Amino acid sequence: MEQYIVSARKYRPATFDSVVGQQALTSTLKNAITTGRLAHAYLFCGTRGVGKTSCARIFAKTINCTNRTAAGEACNECDSCRMFNEGRSMNIVELDAASNNGVEPMRELVDQVMTPPAIGRYRVFIIDEVHMLSTAAFNAFLKTLEEPPSYVVFILATTEKHKIIPTILSRCQIYDFNRISVPDIVGQLQRVAADQGITAEPEALNVIATKADGGMRDALSIFDQIAASGGGNITYADTIANLNVLDESYFNRLLDAFVAQNVADALLIYRDIRMKGFDSQQFIGGLAGYLRDLSVAQSPATLSLIEGTDDMRARLAERASKLHPTFLYRAMDLCNEADFNFRLAGNKQFLVELTLIKLCQLLSPGATDASGAKSSMQSMAGTPRATVTSAPASTPASTPASTSATPATTAPQAARPATPAYTAPAATTAAPQQSAPQYAAPQQATHAPASTATRPAAPAAGTPSGMSLGAMKERLRSTAAQAGRPGTTASAQPQSAPEAPAEKRTNPFTDADLERAWAGVADIVSGQQGLASTLSIVKPVVDGNKVILHFPGKVILDMTQPFLPAIQRHMADVLSNDVFELVCDDDMSQLPPELWPDEKLYNEMLNEHPALREFIAEFGMRRI
Repeated sequence: MEQYIVSARKYRPATFDSVVGQQALTSTLKNAITTGRLAHAYLFCGTRGVGKTSCARIFAKTINCTNRTAAGEACNECDSCRMFNEGRSMNIVELDAASNNGVEPMRELVDQVMTPPAIGRYRVFIIDEVHMLSTAAFNAFLKTLEEPPSYVVFILATTEKHKIIPTILSRCQIYDFNRISVPDIVGQLQRVAADQGITAEPEALNVIATKADGGMRDALSIFDQIAASGGGNITYADTIANLNVLDESYFNRLLDAFVAQNVADALLIYRDIRMKGFDSQQFIGGLAGYLRDLSVAQSPATLSLIEGTDDMRARLAERASKLHPTFLYRAMDLCNEADFNFRLAGNKQFLVELTLIKLCQLLSPGATDASGAKSSMQSMAGTPRATVTSAPASTPASTPASTSATPATTAPQAARPATPAYTAPAATTAAPQQSAPQYAAPQQATHAPASTATRPAAPAAGTPSGMSLGAMKERLRSTAAQAGRPGTTASAQPQSAPEAPAEKRTNPFTDADLERAWAGVADIVSGQQGLASTLSIVKPVVDGNKVILHFPGKVILDMTQPFLPAIQRHMADVLSNDVFELVCDDDMSQLPPELWPDEKLYNEMLNEHPALREFIAEFGMRRI
């Protein structure tokens, strides 16, 4: 029975053309050999399993070949090539720096350098994991590496280039090996499967390639494992079961729960995932990656960024076409935030469950984004809300039909297809006047600024909700001119007069009222860690019509700056006064002693205790 050889060894590249995923680098090496422009030292860097040592061996074999092919490859027929293939070449010396990392092995290496080659032109010394050498070993090797004999070539290989001292790096030509892409790994696995007579599903090979994380050796090892499990047949189900990989179906079900705003389903799916032994952080990372793939699948220009098969890309593109980009962006942001906070979380399960709840609420009418601003459900879905208002019963039949409903063509549809489950049903009756703002799609309405004292009146029945204020005034003038009476419509219905601007409140207030108003500021800045406690020490000062705030330094003032409009509105409501002016500065002289910075405290101590200055000078003390 023939001895079994693992695929990672059996299919190890023997020529430059058989190296997978490093075409640019191998072409450079071949050109250097062909033109005779060989350096005395090379450094091959890259992650595990990308072909560093394989390329070093191919390079050593090729430069000693006496009958190279026209393509610049070794002939495998000359004496040098046969000795290399049989493992008895004296011209190639391999050293493992992990187990020979001291000065003595380097001295022995220097002694070997002095022996010229018996057959061929070059002696090649391959030092693997060279970053494991000690500093003393590096220094002992330095002189020989810089000026070796003309027949010596050094090839250093490492996975951690940053650990190599600069004096070594400066004496080598550095080649950075890329991570092998998923399509390249899948292609190589298909060739291996065909050579071994193994039936392999493309989806299964894609999972293996993704799990290998850019390393061909890892991919071939996993391939052997799955092939042994399936008895020569590699299926998608066997692959995800053996590799403990989260199936894409879990993420599809979760996305359905997010679309339906079904918190219970999302939490139950997460429970199933935990019961199967999957790590919660791995789950969050997988969900973020799935949402990322959906995001890039929405545009044909970025579809190639998905590392997968064509069928997978087509499936993701079809699913992504039903989602709005804003939903995906905010979902990715929530997943990224959960992944960032996972290590510090005391209750990690609660953190993930809270993230899933937030994801389910992204499409609700009251959903908030990371900045705390409310977002409308219809804008997340990508479809503007259609507002239909019924005319009052007293409206005469002669009223034009165009004033009783919004035409279907007044608001253009969004370019991106909408998510059907997110679209709210159209209103059939006029909405009652509410104190809260009625959020509409950004394409249809202009929101009033948050600092406006009064909300604008709701549009009259029969007026398109998306009409601008100027257009409404023009229509009123036109209809009034036709009726012959100002302020009336063509149907002779009286129109309510526009609301007069609210009068500014000028209620006087006392110092006690000011302190009471300032006490509520802590709730406004509660999202900034430590800012609320710092502002509680700041005491507002009244100066005529101004309320002056002295902040303990410019940093605190800059942190508070975004909250000043909200603080102004809060204090105006509590004090019933809209005319005071809020003035902020970082005047250190006005601060109480407990808020003094170190520099001011130090100077005050010196001023109050002159003997302290003499003591510091006498003993040569300095501040640190």
